[in-house]
Amino acid sequence: MTHGFDKDYWERHWHQAHGIGPGAMAGSAPHPYLASETSSLVPGTALDAGCGTGAEAVWLASHGWLVTAVDIAPEALARAAERATNSGVSERVRWVDADLTVWAPGTRFDLVTTHYAHPAMPQLAFYDRLSAWVAPGGTLLIVGHLQTSGATGHGHHPPAEASVTLTDITAGLDDTEWEITTAEEHLRTVTAPGGHAVPLHDVVVRATRRP
Repeated sequence: MTHGFDKDYWERHWHQAHGIGPGAMAGSAPHPYLASETSSLVPGTALDAGCGTGAEAVWLASHGWLVTAVDIAPEALARAAERATNSGVSERVRWVDADLTVWAPGTRFDLVTTHYAHPAMPQLAFYDRLSAWVAPGGTLLIVGHLQTSGATGHGHHPPAEASVTLTDITAGLDDTEWEITTAEEHLRTVTAPGGHAVPLHDVVVRATRRP
């Protein structure tokens, strides 16, 4: 099945997957790689591309970052804003309702990060687009699906167009412009709605733009 990953798709996703009411995602934790990959960085400005319900954006804000968090789904952003208010960091996050395939920030950031974000454009072209928004000396952090037999994500088998490999991503980062500091594959288990365990196959790439 081919996914359009457009605004309608993501609005349906948030309504269907988390339709048990506002605040249903309030307790979800940020991806574990965010803390491990940014703990050595000096907080500055950050862009969370495809922020969903805001777990990563709120974590960054609570650790000193000034965050611009962008998502195409108003349903997700409403839950994200509620999460930020409840966490006392709403003044450190700017929520932007926008399509990342056409939106541009008009500035560069000390950190650009994306976690499982799938836009209505080829996945690697999306990562290339994000990389242009990293300031000299800044960090790009990508967490994506690694396509493997039986892999799952978003409560279903991720389509091929949503999956990437380390080679896919790192090949797009010119070593004259980028220093790759992390390029790893991980298998972890999360608890899905309903209480059953779901394996996630992740690819994690962190790179620093050379000054």
